[in-house]
Amino acid sequence: MSGAPESGLLAQVGSIARNAGAAILAIYRDEFAVEHKDDASPLTAADLAAQRVIMEGLAALDPALPVLSEEGRAVAWEQRRTWPRYWLVDPLDGTKEFVKRNGEFTVNIALIEDHRPVLGVVLAPVTGELYAAAAGQGAWLQQHAGGPWQRIGTRALAAPAVVAGSRSHGADTHGFLDALLGAPHQPVAMGSSLKFCLVARAVADVYLRLGPTSEWDTAAAQCVLEQAGGAVLDLQGEPLRYNTKESVLNPEFLAVGDPAADWKARLAIARAA
Repeated sequence: MSGAPESGLLAQVGSIARNAGAAILAIYRDEFAVEHKDDASPLTAADLAAQRVIMEGLAALDPALPVLSEEGRAVAWEQRRTWPRYWLVDPLDGTKEFVKRNGEFTVNIALIEDHRPVLGVVLAPVTGELYAAAAGQGAWLQQHAGGPWQRIGTRALAAPAVVAGSRSHGADTHGFLDALLGAPHQPVAMGSSLKFCLVARAVADVYLRLGPTSEWDTAAAQCVLEQAGGAVLDLQGEPLRYNTKESVLNPEFLAVGDPAADWKARLAIARAA
C-alpha cells in the first residue's frame, strides 16, 4: 500500500512501541505493586520498564534528539523552549486502566516539529492494535504485529453523533456537548488516548476533554487523528500546539472527525451556553 509504514522512521518508531508494549505485558500478566507520584497519579513497574525501552530505542535512532517524557527527568523551560524538534512520550498512558486490568491503556510516542506533532504512534498492548501516522503519509492501523496495514480515516458527523468519553475522568460534559452538537448524542466510554483513535477510525465523531491533561497524553494521538482527516482544537477552535509555554498542561480541548462542521462557531455557542 502506498504510504503504509512498512519501512523508514514511522516503522522504526512503531517497532519501539511494540517492544515497549511487550515489556508492559510481561508485568501486566503478573502481580504488580502500585505506587503514587506527587500528584497522586499511579505509577507501576510497567511505566518504568516501557520508559527504558523507549528511551533506548529513540537514542539508537538519533542520540542527539531530545526526549520529553512523563516518566523522564523534568526539563527546564529555559532549555526546552529552544527545541525546534523533539520526541514527546507517554510510555504508559492510562495507568488507571492498567491497574484495573481492562486493557484500555496505550504507549504513545510523538515527534514534535515547530510545535506540531508530525509523527505519532499509539499502541494498545493488550489488543496489539498499532496506530501510526506521519505528515504526508496518512494514518494507518495494524491489528497485530506483522499484520497488514489498513488506511484509516474519519467520517462525516453522524446523527446522532457518537461521543467518546473517559472511563476514569468524570468531568460533566453533557451540557457543553448538548450545546455543541445541538442534538442528542450517543456516548461510548474508552480509556487513554484510544478515544482519539475511535474518532480517527470513524467509530466515534468527537471527544471532548474538560479538565487537565498533559502534552504527552495527546500528541501522538493528535497526529493520528489529524492525518486521518480530523483535528484537535482548544475551546477557542484553534489547533492544539506543543512546547509553547512553561507548563506542559494542555488547555481543555475537543477532538473531531468531520472538518466540514464549523467547529469554531459551534464552540462559541457551547461556551456561551
